[in-house]
Amino acid sequence: MNAASIAVIAFAMSTDAFAAAVGKGAALHRPRFAEALRTGAIFGCIEALTPLAGWALGLAAARYVAAVDHCIAFALLGGLGARMIWMGVRGDAEAEPAEKPSRHGFWVLAATGLGTSIDAMAVGVGLALVDVDILPVAAAIGLTTCAMVTLGVMLGRVLGAMAGRRAEIVGGALLVLVGCAILVEHFRA
Repeated sequence: MNAASIAVIAFAMSTDAFAAAVGKGAALHRPRFAEALRTGAIFGCIEALTPLAGWALGLAAARYVAAVDHCIAFALLGGLGARMIWMGVRGDAEAEPAEKPSRHGFWVLAATGLGTSIDAMAVGVGLALVDVDILPVAAAIGLTTCAMVTLGVMLGRVLGAMAGRRAEIVGGALLVLVGCAILVEHFRA
């Protein structure tokens, strides 16, 4: 897998976390950079670990699905991308609390980070099936997510939820394109 593909996957995996971070930032009372960086670090660590777990699961199943591995990778990436696009278009209106907190609790952020990283686990499964070195991909996903979430929290009050949904749509479209590229590469070989 080349650097451009890794960058596209890392960006795509970070967009749903960015969307959540915009919401988290909008829910805070004047978020500070330290809180944004803390949130980014929590999300980034979780987002880096989940593709590793998915990759391990994918390796365990690889010998059973070797004949259709590229189709599975395409279906996983395409399905996740389509879901991200759908969620971005549909959007969820959250009720705003009467008084905004100045900080989110660790477990709230960890649960949100885990929720936004399930797609990264599925990407890890797909990448195991096409024999990709997962460490650079997981590191890129984690670092990109950390940066995007930090930015998302800081921009949350300014941009509001609409920008977060648009980022999720773009990320979903990128995942669909990567899935298509894997399928095309398989048929060319």
